[in-house]
Amino acid sequence: MHFNRFSTCLLTDDVAKSKAFYVDLLGFETIIDIGWFVGLQASERSVELSLCQRDHTSIPAGFQRSAAGVVLGLFVSDAAAEEARLRQEGARVVMPLRDEPWGQRHFFLTDPAGVLIDMIQMIPPSPQWMTDHGLV
Repeated sequence: MHFNRFSTCLLTDDVAKSKAFYVDLLGFETIIDIGWFVGLQASERSVELSLCQRDHTSIPAGFQRSAAGVVLGLFVSDAAAEEARLRQEGARVVMPLRDEPWGQRHFFLTDPAGVLIDMIQMIPPSPQWMTDHGLV
């Protein structure tokens, strides 16, 4: 199978509020907005994200519920600076910044619909962790 593009669509009860979060706080650009559906793109054009009204008729019955078990991973160059900025802007940070031995500095926040977002900066992994996992 060959895919032409990949995009994630998030369901939300308030498309305008979710759009403002991704545009104003995370820097996405709006490429289409028809009210019940918004298409967003990162400035690098390598990341696409859509927002759709949860109860829209295009969403199959039984699936018009909140996201669970899904994490959006967004990679940034300075996680500490992003956490400070987002906290100042009023974002809901649900896990503060921390370094992981496998080579990530990250924190978690949620969007207005409750979607979990992992803001990740790659850092050197712990040599001991690499050894313990047979990666050296």
